[in-house]
Amino acid sequence: MMDKQQMISPESALTGRSTPLIPSEPHVLFGTQLNAPVPTGMEEVVLGMGCFWGAERLFWRQPGVLNTAVGYSGGYTPNPTYQEVCTGQTGHTEVVRVVFDPSQTSLENLLAQFWENHDPTQGMRQGNDIGTQYRSVIFTTNDSQQSQAENSKARYQTALQENHREAVITTEIKPAPAFFFAEDDHQQYLEKNPQGYCGLGGTGICLPPQ
Repeated sequence: MMDKQQMISPESALTGRSTPLIPSEPHVLFGTQLNAPVPTGMEEVVLGMGCFWGAERLFWRQPGVLNTAVGYSGGYTPNPTYQEVCTGQTGHTEVVRVVFDPSQTSLENLLAQFWENHDPTQGMRQGNDIGTQYRSVIFTTNDSQQSQAENSKARYQTALQENHREAVITTEIKPAPAFFFAEDDHQQYLEKNPQGYCGLGGTGICLPPQ
């Protein structure tokens, strides 16, 4: 039986398909098209912190965020389905694409929400959600974001140690690979299903200021 906490090799990944999934509905709250280009002057970052339902709600609630969408990234299978990602055989993790206005918020603010609302030391899981699809990631879209993300990781690791948590952060930080949209029923899931599952849970430790 396959160990869902072990990353699959590219050679063993599911083949996927050439046809992308195009979101057919606008954002339930913002009214924006989920696959709209990032407007000039705005920024995009892709974050994974366990089940993407609760993570997306966390970020659409942040001031200065203009658009959010959930999807799959960081793996090998092109245009995967949710069912395929759940097998652990695509290599992807569940992520949220966040488009924000840097004049209204900052990446630092978004990273604070990221670090403080999940446990980034758990490897290929998040709480009771087990598998490579739940691993912690920050996928950046420019060099400045990469530097800021790495800096925030170092600060959060220090904060954990100062609070007697010796576990090492396992969050992967790298330039954003391909992003594949999830199916319509997963987009803004907790707005459509207010009593739905939300797996977010932090360490209780705040990100220290720069």
